[in-house]
Amino acid sequence: MSQNYYETLGVSRDATPEEIKKAYRRLARSLHPDVNPDPEAQERFKTVTVAYEVLSDVDKRSFYDRGGDPLAGAGASGGFGAGFSFNDIMDAFFGQQTQRGPRGRARRGNDALIRIGVQLAEAAFGTTRELKVDTAVVCSTCHGNGSADGAEPITCQTCRGHGEVQHVQRSFLGDIRTARPCPTCQGYGTVIANPCEECSGDGRVRARRTLTIKVPAGVDSGTRIQLTGEGEVGPGGGPAADLYVEVEVEPHDVFTRSDDDLYCDVRVPMTAAALGTQIDLPTLEADTGVPAEEATIGFDIVPGTQSGETVTIRGRGVPHLRGVGRGDLKVRVVVETPTKLDDRQRELLGLLATERGEELVEGEFAAPHRRVFDRIRDAFR
Repeated sequence: MSQNYYETLGVSRDATPEEIKKAYRRLARSLHPDVNPDPEAQERFKTVTVAYEVLSDVDKRSFYDRGGDPLAGAGASGGFGAGFSFNDIMDAFFGQQTQRGPRGRARRGNDALIRIGVQLAEAAFGTTRELKVDTAVVCSTCHGNGSADGAEPITCQTCRGHGEVQHVQRSFLGDIRTARPCPTCQGYGTVIANPCEECSGDGRVRARRTLTIKVPAGVDSGTRIQLTGEGEVGPGGGPAADLYVEVEVEPHDVFTRSDDDLYCDVRVPMTAAALGTQIDLPTLEADTGVPAEEATIGFDIVPGTQSGETVTIRGRGVPHLRGVGRGDLKVRVVVETPTKLDDRQRELLGLLATERGEELVEGEFAAPHRRVFDRIRDAFR
């Protein structure tokens, strides 16, 4: 033997496989052609790789220790043609473990998403819905196996059940082997010789199911409710994924919503705004079928209320989705000015204007429109 593999790697004859791997990794990082283009380094890299090929294989190392040459007749290249896998180089050079072996047929399914519309009161106080969903479920004929008549998949004859096949490519380093998924079994290691007629060997079929979901109080448009394990069943009868139900809140005739607050407008006559009154204000609870006395609350219009004023009623909004309590109800008062007056009404309004000295009124800007300098000047006056 012209080469001492232990000396080449710089390890003792009783070195452990891990020590041999670390030694090769250390040398390969400095000698690899991608790192060191020096021709001498490339030749040494070949020598180091051959040494690692022998010492990393239990049978080859044992044969070498007994005085034999496990690479005899491998060719002038003395390199990778003797059965050294490119995956082994990657493992040693980059310190990573390459996934090998067949992959399982059973895989997790895909998540599913459906959208439902709910009324504002249902979103605020919660509700229960029945949904009909079309998803993939386990085939009831083969129970996810994919084979007809209860048969089991057979071992692939191309890859012998390994799920991958070896390809050899020549390079200046010698013959490099790479592993690729088997084209016959697609990497599964087994072949379904007689597929189930119901699912065509996939192990799942489409079916319509009825689900009952609970919409929690306080949801808003865009809120997603997760139903674990109610999504698509995976290929090969794999575990089911999750189903997400996205809520879309429908517009309301009276109330609008912003976060957990509700907004509404109340229109009152000019006389009611001037003199003050109390009205029965409907609440969102009225849409839930509560008794009439609970469907409204008393709302006071104080004398002199101006159009556009907003009154906040605490705790009459939407319940908080996460936490306790509710938002507020904000009521904007809109004062309506009469547009059609008979002679008597016009006469009475005229008398009121005379009494208040408002026969001739000059318009003036509201305070917020006055400039800061004008307000300072008025203060000194």
